[in-house]
Amino acid sequence: MNMRIYHLSHIDLDGYGCQYLLSKTNNNIKYYNANYGPEVKARIDEMLNDIEEDRKTDSDLEQLILITDLNLTTKEGRNLDKARQALGTGLQLLDHHATGAGADKEFGWYKLDTGRCATMITYDWLQERYNFDQEGEYKDIVKAINAIDIWQADDQFFEYGKVMLGMISGAREINRVMFPNQDRGFKFSLIEGAKDRLNTIDAPIILDEQLHSIKKEFFLNDKNDTKDNLVANYITKILTAQKENLIINYRGHRGILTYSVGNTSIIGNAFLVANNDIDFYMDVGSRGNFSLRSNNKLDVSKMAAEIGNGGGHPNASGGKIKEFKDSYVYQDLREFVQNYININSNPHS
Repeated sequence: MNMRIYHLSHIDLDGYGCQYLLSKTNNNIKYYNANYGPEVKARIDEMLNDIEEDRKTDSDLEQLILITDLNLTTKEGRNLDKARQALGTGLQLLDHHATGAGADKEFGWYKLDTGRCATMITYDWLQERYNFDQEGEYKDIVKAINAIDIWQADDQFFEYGKVMLGMISGAREINRVMFPNQDRGFKFSLIEGAKDRLNTIDAPIILDEQLHSIKKEFFLNDKNDTKDNLVANYITKILTAQKENLIINYRGHRGILTYSVGNTSIIGNAFLVANNDIDFYMDVGSRGNFSLRSNNKLDVSKMAAEIGNGGGHPNASGGKIKEFKDSYVYQDLREFVQNYININSNPHS
């Protein structure tokens, strides 16, 4: 019987560390990531929907929900337990946050250990379940993540873990809401690069100094360039492949909407040059601030003034959407922005 693991984890070093370890097994895995708050429920709902859809195409598929570095309230645990029983799906939660003590007492699938980080708990779970890492290749990187995550300042790997912590929190080159798989793959590559340098002399300094090169290596394709240009080319290729799912319209002009991608001058212009059939590029942030770019096909300063009380130049402008409704689901964001544009622009004026 085939097995598929649906792995939800946190968005910090510890959370991605858990998923990084699982990626080193031979399992069939679907990954999800969430910060605390409403996003946890949104990702669980997404995961449960995927489980149900996958079962329709493969009735013999054995499925396991794995949650790491995220605690659930007792109510959240009950809701998830009910849903997974209805689907006939296995469930395992591995965490170290004391706020999950109530759920830990109630559910057999809830494993709480406040003395270790989630990556170390996951490492031991993988060893018990899959005989993982018999050669000890990942043992030290797990120790480094553990040292910083539970703040063991006297640990030999603490300073290295500190550099890794900033490495992941500062990895904003790829937006995780729009491009979750690519963003996760990028962060896995950073952890891999850190693992490979862990036991060098002055390892924290070496990692700190080489981090820029490690990042560039992920984005490098045909030829070397500045990191900004490499990232812009990488994002442009993703956007080009997905553009029909990103389309928004303004006064008969076709554009694409991105969410918190940033670096609009470089990425927006690179995309428009590569996609002559698109008239404008719009990137909106979590608070409704937006940037617009065009390549002489639309005066985006007029668009910005009309829909966002903004302005700027004909090919580069910005503004703000009033009462912006943020979401963890891109298609919901796109629908909201399109409706907002429709309401605030008059195609017959």
